[in-house]
Amino acid sequence: MADSAHNEEHFRASDLIRDIVIGMSDGLTVPFALAAGLSSAAAASTHIVVTAGLAEIAAGSIAMGLGGYLAAKTDREHYYLERKREFDEIEVVPEKEMEEIRDVFRGYGMKEKEIAPVVNAIGSDKTRWVDFMMKFELGLEAPDPRRARKSAFTIAMSYIVGGLIPLASYVLISDLRKALFVSVVTTLAALFIFGYLKGYFTGFKPLKGALQTTLIGGVAASAAFAIARMIS
Repeated sequence: MADSAHNEEHFRASDLIRDIVIGMSDGLTVPFALAAGLSSAAAASTHIVVTAGLAEIAAGSIAMGLGGYLAAKTDREHYYLERKREFDEIEVVPEKEMEEIRDVFRGYGMKEKEIAPVVNAIGSDKTRWVDFMMKFELGLEAPDPRRARKSAFTIAMSYIVGGLIPLASYVLISDLRKALFVSVVTTLAALFIFGYLKGYFTGFKPLKGALQTTLIGGVAASAAFAIARMIS
């Protein structure tokens, strides 16, 4: 007997999580590397590190947000360009497009006699026909018209939040060496927590996600720190 109370739970905010991951991961590593690199300079002070760090966070968040906006806008333009092409192909080569519908259902193991009425139903309406081809032939979903703005805002805000974490110790602690040590600890802890939450919300094993994010973020931050220290 089927369970009438069965509820399927699927994660539907992949775009949001992707934007947060992009912004937060860069925000945690780049300002940390800059601050750590400046900490090794002979004339450095916490004031200099904080000023440079805030400037980097401002510039980085704008650049990352703009990148997210342009990427989402490009995806939207690509979708509607492909949609127009599908409408044109239906007008010019309808039989070829019908055969492509059949190919989709053949891929699911359906027999020709089962396919025929479904194809006729889909082909009876051009909009429905194009919607089907966009999703099942091209694998494209209709984009959210607000996606570009939302992506830009989410990435920029995530970058700012991530960037303030490694910089906070330089604001609160006047001793440069102690501030650097605390910054390293808090950045690694933030990467661990961030990775855990990312895994939890996306269905990935939280602990594995935490360790993976900490390792990758730690390596990236160390590499960036080494470069920043060499040129500082």
